[in-house]
Amino acid sequence: MIKNNKLKIKRKVEIVVISDVHLGTFGCQAKELLNYLNSIEPKKIILNGDIIDIWQFKKHYFPKSHLKILKKLISFASEGIEIIYITGNHDELLRKFSKTKIGKLSIVDKHICDLDGKKTWFFHGDVFDLSIQNAKWIAKLGGWGYDFLILLNSLINWFLIKIGKDKYSLSKKIKNSVKGAVKFISNFENVVTELAVENNFDYVVCGHIHQPKIMTRNVNGIKTTYMNSGDWIENCTALEYQFKRWRMYSYDSDKLKGFSIDDDDNEIELNDLIAAVTVSDLES
Repeated sequence: MIKNNKLKIKRKVEIVVISDVHLGTFGCQAKELLNYLNSIEPKKIILNGDIIDIWQFKKHYFPKSHLKILKKLISFASEGIEIIYITGNHDELLRKFSKTKIGKLSIVDKHICDLDGKKTWFFHGDVFDLSIQNAKWIAKLGGWGYDFLILLNSLINWFLIKIGKDKYSLSKKIKNSVKGAVKFISNFENVVTELAVENNFDYVVCGHIHQPKIMTRNVNGIKTTYMNSGDWIENCTALEYQFKRWRMYSYDSDKLKGFSIDDDDNEIELNDLIAAVTVSDLES
């Protein structure tokens, strides 16, 4: 006899892009990420760098919630879902295994594909650290100092929640107020976009700077869309591709906002829309 029946509702998504999870650090929001992964039914998952933080790996800190993320990803692969792991700077040791493929799991340094006629380039983004001013500052922010800042922020937010106040992000405040950080992010986005235009990419997708964004730019009459999947430390965001459209998923504020619309393809078939939400098995 089944008791307390619950319908497990999952959204069908063609591609999910996740980056900068930093498993093995105090700031990683593993429980939130697991909730998100359990809510979707993807065809392909692109892990766009810094999933496991090898830089800051500690033998005494890799909690069960972090292990559950790895277990979930492995279960996706075992179910036939393609997983592409793009290496980043915090998991750069995995670059020794680039072009390795185990079942449905591939380890690469970049991924180029065609999405419904759109040439698309996926890469982490740390390659530009050597060519953009103030890159060393942002790298340090992403290291031990950043991890300490996130831990301190967690304690502050715990207290704010206890007294009924909204959460506050120290790292976002610093990034938005320090001129060097603001300039770095702007330079990063400009350089990536311009390089994508030079190489005739319609979409360029990266991570690294923990700054979720979707923006379309016109450079010398050529249009390209820059996207950054954000992170699972302070923003808890992911990119989703469905109906030939992209959208930014936000764990904290997502209201199933619509996918971005291309000028040449602005209709969604009703049957496709209905199929995007599926009701799976009963949960007892």
